[in-house]
Amino acid sequence: MSQDPKQDRPDELDGTEQPFVSHLIELRDRLIRSLIAVGIVFGVLFFWPSPSGLYDMLAAPLVAHLPQGSTMIATNVISPFIVPLKITMMTAFLIALPYVLYQVWAFVAPGLYSHEKKLVLPLVVSSTLLFLLGVAFCYFFVFGQVFSFIQSFAPKSITAAPDIEAYLSFVLTMFLAFGLTFEVPIVVVVLVRMGVVSIEKLRSFRSYFIVLAFIIAAIVTPPDVISQLALAIPMCLLYEAGLWAAQFFAKHTRAPDAEEDLAAK
Repeated sequence: MSQDPKQDRPDELDGTEQPFVSHLIELRDRLIRSLIAVGIVFGVLFFWPSPSGLYDMLAAPLVAHLPQGSTMIATNVISPFIVPLKITMMTAFLIALPYVLYQVWAFVAPGLYSHEKKLVLPLVVSSTLLFLLGVAFCYFFVFGQVFSFIQSFAPKSITAAPDIEAYLSFVLTMFLAFGLTFEVPIVVVVLVRMGVVSIEKLRSFRSYFIVLAFIIAAIVTPPDVISQLALAIPMCLLYEAGLWAAQFFAKHTRAPDAEEDLAAK
């Protein structure tokens, strides 16, 4: 009687099991390391370029398009102190994010099979880079176009003096919108790899996604054509990139059992 060769294959994770308490201790240690990394970066940024310097950098795209002599204002007593600190903390977290994600990866990697590591690690790295790319695209390109459009429609009788807290809220919303938009390829890859939907179905959904992209852009961006196109067009291009990446990952991250089944067919 022949024996199933799959049963003879040793489990990659044999001998890697740890007590639950050990997992908690390791999780605590990695969280502490992540917090220390963020704290160190925060300390460096606090002294250079300083919280006020960081806010000036963040406000530069808006200030450049304000009428001459106009400045931003603070309607809350503690806003000049709290808002720059929030920006410093946000910047510190973004700078330390690669190290934080490394700690996450080091914690979960021992519990993953080799074919799962081939999928998870590239997704963690690429999702981080894509999010930061979306934030950079919003800051260096979209903000300038949006603020220029808004000021071109402002009546001459109105003196623009934006509130710093309102501006911070607007900036965070835009950063989040563009950062998440640039995650479209990751979503496509995960959906295909989990078997939720096939690549062929996503290709047939392409025309509907284009309409959906422009609807989302009209909702989350200010009411100007340039910023809406700046969000919708990258979404469509990244959707196509996600289809290509999903095909690549589906081929190179199969489990050994799945590869044998395909070879037997």
